[in-house]
Amino acid sequence: MIRQIELGQTAAIQKRNIRSLIKGGKITLAGNRNLKIYGRLDCSSGKRMNPENRVFFKSEEEAKEQGYRPCGHCMREQYHEWKKRKQG
Repeated sequence: MIRQIELGQTAAIQKRNIRSLIKGGKITLAGNRNLKIYGRLDCSSGKRMNPENRVFFKSEEEAKEQGYRPCGHCMREQYHEWKKRKQG
């Protein structure tokens, strides 16, 4: 897991470093550290979150290992599977 605020002191530097990590295949998903939710990088809900709360993952498995759940907006199918498992 990589925190956005660890990627540079300014928003411009963070953005450049995020692009580099995406191109290099080091991150494929983003998450909200406070809510413990992960989703696609292009999720409109994720784009609105505070940079201090944004984290990045290489894989869905990594996000799940960290205790995050799928986003109900951009990962609807995975979210419904998660919800069914949680309910028992």
